[in-house]
Amino acid sequence: MPIFKSLAPLMLLLATAAAPPAENAADRRLRALYESYSDWTQKEYGYFEDAKGENQQAAYLPKVDPATQQERADYLTVVLAQLDAIPAGQLSASERVNAFVLRTILDASISDARFREWEMPVNSDTNFWTNLDERNPLDDADAYQRYIARLRDIPRYFDEQIANMRAGQKRGFTPPQVTLVGREGSIASFIKTAARDSAFYAAFNQMPSTIGSAEAARLRAEAAAAIDSAVTPAYRKLLSFWLSEYIPGARQGVSARDLPQGDAYYRAEIREYTTTGLSPEEIHEVGLKEVARIEADMRRTMAESGFKGSFAEFLAFLRTDPQFIARNPDDLLGVSAYAAKRVDGKLGDYFDLLPRRRFTIIPVPEALAPFYTAGRGGLESCQMNTHNLASRPLYNIPALTLHECAPGHSFQAALAEEGKSLPRFRRNIYFSGYGEGWGLYTEWLGIEMGIYRTPYERFGQQSYEMWRAARLVIDTGIHRYGWSRKQAIDYLARHTALSTHEVATEVDRYISWPGQALAYKLGELTIRRVRAEAEKELGTRFDIKKFHTMILSLGAVPLPELEAEVRAFIAASKAGQSTGK
Repeated sequence: MPIFKSLAPLMLLLATAAAPPAENAADRRLRALYESYSDWTQKEYGYFEDAKGENQQAAYLPKVDPATQQERADYLTVVLAQLDAIPAGQLSASERVNAFVLRTILDASISDARFREWEMPVNSDTNFWTNLDERNPLDDADAYQRYIARLRDIPRYFDEQIANMRAGQKRGFTPPQVTLVGREGSIASFIKTAARDSAFYAAFNQMPSTIGSAEAARLRAEAAAAIDSAVTPAYRKLLSFWLSEYIPGARQGVSARDLPQGDAYYRAEIREYTTTGLSPEEIHEVGLKEVARIEADMRRTMAESGFKGSFAEFLAFLRTDPQFIARNPDDLLGVSAYAAKRVDGKLGDYFDLLPRRRFTIIPVPEALAPFYTAGRGGLESCQMNTHNLASRPLYNIPALTLHECAPGHSFQAALAEEGKSLPRFRRNIYFSGYGEGWGLYTEWLGIEMGIYRTPYERFGQQSYEMWRAARLVIDTGIHRYGWSRKQAIDYLARHTALSTHEVATEVDRYISWPGQALAYKLGELTIRRVRAEAEKELGTRFDIKKFHTMILSLGAVPLPELEAEVRAFIAASKAGQSTGK
C-alpha cells in the first residue's frame, strides 16, 4: 500500500539518525520542518522511539474518524505553507531533493483529504483488517503488552472505518460491487472459535526465553481474553456489515467517472501514483505503442520456441500444458528460490552497492491469496502466491522473483532502510513510479544478467512486460473512456499469457484502485530512458554499477526528480572525465 494511503507501514521502518548538519539558514529551516513532521507522523500513526533509537509500535491503533482526518489535512496544509515560505533557491542540492519529496507527499495527502478518501478504505487488493496480527515473536514483555492493547483497540478502529464506509456509501464513493464479492473470506479467516487458533495469537506460541514462564503465561491469558472479547467480535461485526450493507450498497459502475468528481479524482490519482503531469489521454497512447512493440518481441520468442500455431494458440498452450504447472506450493517456491540464487551470482557484475539485510521467500498469507496478485516484495520477505497453482505458471516465476526479491523490491527496501544519510521522513517512503518502475526495470535487466534460460522464461518476462503495458491502456480505458469490465478482461487475456484467474483478479484491481497500476510501466520507461541517455552521453565511460548505485542511493523520489538527478549524474561524470578524475 502506498504511503499516501496508509502512513502506518512507513513508520514501522523509520530510522532515527539525524540529517547531516546544514550550512545555511534555508537548510536549517527545512530540516526543522521535516523533523517536526516526522515526529508528528510517528505519534499520529501509533509509533514511538525506544531507548535504542529504534521505532516501535505503540499501544494503540491510529484514529481514522472524520474529525481526526480533517485535523491531519489542516496540519499538512500548514506544513505545506511553511515549506513554501522557505527560499528554494537558497537550499543546498541535497536539501532541494528533500524539499521536492516533502512537497510531493504533502500535495498527495492533501488531495486525498479533499476527496475524503478515508471513506473508501478498501479495494480489491488492500484493506484495513489484514496485517494487524503479529505472527512472529516480539522482542520483550513490553512489546507483547502493547500488542495486547492494540488488540483491545480493534473494535474502536473498526467502528470508525465502518462509519467512514457508510458515509462514502451514501454519496456513491465505494469500490465497484463486482470487485467486493468474495472478499469476505479475508475477514472470515480471522474468526476462530478458540482464541489460540487465531492468527492474532500466533506470536504467543513461541516467546523469547528472556520472558519468564509466569509472565509468559499471564501475557498469553491476556491475549486470549482480548481475542475472545474484542478481536473476534469486531471481525464478526465487520463481516456482518460487509455482507448485509456494504456489498449490497456498493456502486454498480466500474469507472472512476461514476464517482463524485470522478474525472478530477482520477486525474489526481494519476498524479499521485505516477508523480507526473501526464494526462489519461497521453498515457493511453503510450500504452498502445508499448503493446504493439512488446507483441512483436513476443512473437519472435514464440518462433524461437519452435511452436507451430497461432499466437492465440501459443497463449492457450502456455496456460494449460502440465509442464508449466507446479505440483505443490514448494515446487513454485523452489523455482523462485533457485532464480534468486542465480541472481545472487550476477549481482556483483551490476551493483557496487549491496544490502546487508537478507530476505526469505514465503507464500502469500492464505487470508489474502485467493484475491491477491502474483506476489509482493518486502523488507524481510518476498511473498509468492501459491493459491490455485494452475494459475501460476512456472515460466513467470523468474521475472516475478527479480521484481519482488532481488534486485527488485526487497533489495531496494533494504538499501533504503540502511541509507542512514536520508532524513527520517524519507526512510522507506514509497513512490509507486520509482519503486514499481524499479521492479519492472529489474525484470528487463534480467535479460542482460542471463537469468532467463529458456524461450518460455523469456516469454514469461515479455508477458509480464506486456501485462504492465496493457495496464496503461486498460486503466485509462476503464476510467477515462468508459470500458466495461469484460472489455478489460478480453484485452488483457488477448495480449498476455496470464491465467484466466490472474486476468480477472488484475482487472478487478484496476477497477477498484484507479491510477495505481499506471506507475509500473511509466516508471520503468523513465529509468530505461534516462539510462539510455546516460549511455549515449558518457559512451565507453558509462558504468552500469555506478548508474545503479546512483539510482538506489537516491531513495524513493518522484519521477521528475529522478530524471533531474540522472542528468546531474551525467554532468558530474563528464566533469570528472574532463579533469581526469
